[in-house]
Amino acid sequence: MDGTEGSAEQSAERSHRSSVSSVGARAADVLVYLADDSVVPLAVENLPSLSAHELHRAIREVLQLPDSALDAFALWLVSPLLEVQLKPKHQPYKLGRQWPELLLRFTNAPDDDVATDEPSLQFRRNVFFPKRRELQIHDEEVLRLLYEEAKGNVLAARYPCDLEDCEALGALVCRVQLGPYQPGQPTACTLREKLDSFLPAHLCKRGHRLFAALRGRAAKAGTDEQGLLSAYRKVKEVVGSESEREASLRTHYCAYLFKCHELPFYGCAFFHGEIDKPTQGFLHRNGRKPVTVAINLEGVHVIDNREKHVLLGLRFQELSWDHTSPEEEESVLWLEFDGNNEGTPVNKLLKVYSKQAELMSSLIEYCIELNQAMEPTAPQESLCGPAAAPGSSPPPTQRPQLRRQSSVVCSRIQHLSTIDYVEEGEQIKRVKPKRTTSFFGRQLSMSQGSYTVVQPSDSLQQS
Repeated sequence: MDGTEGSAEQSAERSHRSSVSSVGARAADVLVYLADDSVVPLAVENLPSLSAHELHRAIREVLQLPDSALDAFALWLVSPLLEVQLKPKHQPYKLGRQWPELLLRFTNAPDDDVATDEPSLQFRRNVFFPKRRELQIHDEEVLRLLYEEAKGNVLAARYPCDLEDCEALGALVCRVQLGPYQPGQPTACTLREKLDSFLPAHLCKRGHRLFAALRGRAAKAGTDEQGLLSAYRKVKEVVGSESEREASLRTHYCAYLFKCHELPFYGCAFFHGEIDKPTQGFLHRNGRKPVTVAINLEGVHVIDNREKHVLLGLRFQELSWDHTSPEEEESVLWLEFDGNNEGTPVNKLLKVYSKQAELMSSLIEYCIELNQAMEPTAPQESLCGPAAAPGSSPPPTQRPQLRRQSSVVCSRIQHLSTIDYVEEGEQIKRVKPKRTTSFFGRQLSMSQGSYTVVQPSDSLQQS
């Protein structure tokens, strides 16, 4: 679905942004926000009939961006309650007028919030832009905008990262903002004052707690500052002519993006939802857990909002899916995947409760269609193309897999409450596995993948 994307956690201030500052009979001043929160003002004619494609072109002209920015970025309407990536034919002004209707349809926001919520128009990464094409970008301003957006998602913990990866990424931010590392400058204490500019907020809190001070840690820098300082010290600099040194910022933007490419949910669209908690205690209490569903061209990830880690990550080849509409019952996105129950292979079903289930299902389907339509991927060029600055370390030919034990990006299926069997696609039951077909027909069946339907055997009997 080349259009509507899910809601995400944003700063509260964005609810008061307006992208139309004044409207006259024919002209209007439109404010377009970039990833670094800077604003591009545009004076446009006939705003109500202006398409996203026309506004996109105007922004590229003002920012003097090359043709590569046409596919790399898209226009989004964004508020704390909902995020919508616009199709080129969409008319932003009209969608803005319809915003309360979209909120009522796709969110559970209270009426008071719906009445006061106002979207801003943002120039952000296109969710359908492949990472392999991002590797071929040379323009520094395009790379800077991509870097700023990725940095914002890391700092907001929308991209969950392990501590060592956060420190490596934070070190590159230090280099961009503070310049090359100089011995003794900055000190760990200096970094601590601006720690939330380099590391996600939930990591910054660890070194500042009262109990840590009572344990005698107040006199020395916290682990996070020391780890960040150590990583900053290791950032490599470009050695060469003055022009080559001037290109070093582009090198660090590239390094940051390349590191983010290791994250399987990089470049995704975010949706709000809830899942059932596993039953606990003899009273069988459970309830629901708020989650974020992240969908990109590679697959689907369900992220725990509180713990900042992945609960389930599936490539499209590893899942079947469908959704139920509100007319039938509560709106639900169903994800089916391989698993085991006490050592026995089963097919697992995860229910994601969300009024955006229809959007998520459509986006999954469209991403699969795009992947099938793409030509075979050519061998990747070196990061940011052959024009990368001399002296920078060449990236590995194959990105390392994030397979650390207890990594935040690894699935935690044991923390999920799933249905482990579907009886011939007729009704949903919690029974022992015995099935020959998937409950859902919607899956990436034309591609080579690892998803398989559990076959019945004599030893597997229905309870």
